[in-house]
Amino acid sequence: MPELVSKRAQVARIRRTAVRALADYPVDEPRLSFIAHGENTTFRVDSGDARFLLRVHRPNRHGRGVDSRAAVGSELAWLTALQADTELSVPTPIRTRSGQWTTVADGRVCSVLGWQNGRMQAANPRPVHFRRLGGILARLHDHASAWSPPSGFVRMRWDWETFFGDTMEYGGVPAAGCWDLLPAPVREQFDEVARRMRTVMADLGTNPDAFGLIHADLHLENALFDGDAVRLIDFDDCGFGYWLYDLAVPLWDNRFRADYTAFRAALLEGYGERRELPDLTHLDDFIATRDVAFGLWFAGTAQVNPAFAADLDRVMDYIRRSLDRVL
Repeated sequence: MPELVSKRAQVARIRRTAVRALADYPVDEPRLSFIAHGENTTFRVDSGDARFLLRVHRPNRHGRGVDSRAAVGSELAWLTALQADTELSVPTPIRTRSGQWTTVADGRVCSVLGWQNGRMQAANPRPVHFRRLGGILARLHDHASAWSPPSGFVRMRWDWETFFGDTMEYGGVPAAGCWDLLPAPVREQFDEVARRMRTVMADLGTNPDAFGLIHADLHLENALFDGDAVRLIDFDDCGFGYWLYDLAVPLWDNRFRADYTAFRAALLEGYGERRELPDLTHLDDFIATRDVAFGLWFAGTAQVNPAFAADLDRVMDYIRRSLDRVL
């Protein structure tokens, strides 16, 4: 592994990029507070009584050869449509002074969103949180099924090639190269999941009863609970994929908990109250697919992010134990 630049140095450099990007937005006297440095680098921005989220997007975030400005702009177009067409609480995209969805600073695509209030319940989840999340996913899928994306809409396609092939890039490493970074036992498990999912996805096809525009990352850290309201964040992974994958994501995060069975039942109940459930035969296969997606992303990101590098062995062992149960 090449020598890593410290996280502190990386964040300091990207913070300067964020300040330059904010000059293009109608945000007066902004005060930046660092939030996270992972897939993207994010900052809270306070301006008077207003608060925003600024994202500095990772290069090639949406796949090699994909126009990042078009991809981020497409994400924001869906958020705008969700606000116009539904009562779902999603972040408000903020346009630049010139009316654009994004800006570019130091070669990095940047975007600004309105702030979402609420509490994360990932540390202390209860079945009620999963029931509400299931209802939210059903409403998202209803909208996606009826909505016609505008011309030029560009988002990831979460199909077999994206999950298991060489479409994506993580930490500057092509996805195919990330397989070579895996410990041998984990690599064997990932190969087995890939073989299994080639058949599963071919059988499911891409008809509207199985496939459409999904959030693709709606776990309990991306849902903020505020009384009876559920506010959604982080549509950064949204794209065209399987409805089952959206249901698998929040379950994957909680698969080792003693109350997992109650969480699973509550999620599916909440979804089924608002929308007909997809065929659940392969739900566990999509949970295993989430293991693969997370593992490849983590292994690649660890090549450039020292915090990920320090945690790589533990995460790989965690994934190995998870797949031992499934396989």
